[in-house]
Amino acid sequence: MNRLAVVLLATALVVVFALLAAVAAGALARLDGAGYPAALTRAATTFAAVLTLAAAFTGVLAQLLS
Repeated sequence: MNRLAVVLLATALVVVFALLAAVAAGALARLDGAGYPAALTRAATTFAAVLTLAAAFTGVLAQLLS
């Protein structure tokens, strides 16, 4: 398989996972009684956190494999 295809598929998988986590965080915030702006803020924070963790994991993995 082409290396570019693997990178694109992995990126798409991480983004989809981040979106799912953000939707879950927003829904849980709404169920907890938060307003729409607060729920959106929590969802955005979760989305950014998942992407940051994925980037950090990728950096550590790249150092270990090289």
